[in-house]
Amino acid sequence: MGDSFTEGMSDLMPDGSYRGWADLLAARLAQRTDSFRYANLAVRGKLIAQIAHEQVDRAAAMEADLVSLVGGPNDILRPRCDLERVCATFEDAVARLAPRCGTLLLFRSPARRGPALDRCRPRVDRFFAFIDEVAERHGALVVDLYASETLGDPRMWAEDRLHLTHEGHSRVAEAVWQRLGLPAERDWDAPLPPPEPVPWRARRRADARFARVHLLPWVGRRLTGRSSGDGRPPKRPELAPLTCVGPRVSDTA
Repeated sequence: MGDSFTEGMSDLMPDGSYRGWADLLAARLAQRTDSFRYANLAVRGKLIAQIAHEQVDRAAAMEADLVSLVGGPNDILRPRCDLERVCATFEDAVARLAPRCGTLLLFRSPARRGPALDRCRPRVDRFFAFIDEVAERHGALVVDLYASETLGDPRMWAEDRLHLTHEGHSRVAEAVWQRLGLPAERDWDAPLPPPEPVPWRARRRADARFARVHLLPWVGRRLTGRSSGDGRPPKRPELAPLTCVGPRVSDTA
């Protein structure tokens, strides 16, 4: 359940859909679980109130053994965020979900290090501290990705600077796997090698492309009250057996 993080942006596949950490984790769980079924209700751009309204009751009715909930970061990025309302809505969602599932996973989501994070860091820190409190009150598990310096490395983030690359999603899947008490297959937080120096002109070209292709459309949607997820259905709306999800775009090259 949640937003673009759980939908899987930007782990792009040949058909234009996204895979992401939840699909990767589900594929691994399916290999060790008979009659495994998987649903993914997450839709990009959703605010916590939309997640609570559109996804929570649907997920609770499934009475699944494992449920993940991510929501709130899209609210926090907005300059007029009402953090108290966000926290209250988040805890209400948790209270409705926790009694209806076996294990509930909550997240301190990863954050790309840089000026955008610095501007809203106080709100982020307060919200993630609140998530820890909510998890303790309702018996949920917390996956702490926010503390990871490696997942904050800009090289783990796609060109839009909002979503993880495939490598980032793969590391998240491993972090969740280990948080569930399953045997580690890799060090998900292993540091990247030192970055290669990028010439000043190349950095400025990348900044200009980011502003033109990603930032300005995002601002435009905010000003007009639109979302990238408007009218978009979840990619796996029902619990169903998991079939092979296929290679990513870069895997086919």
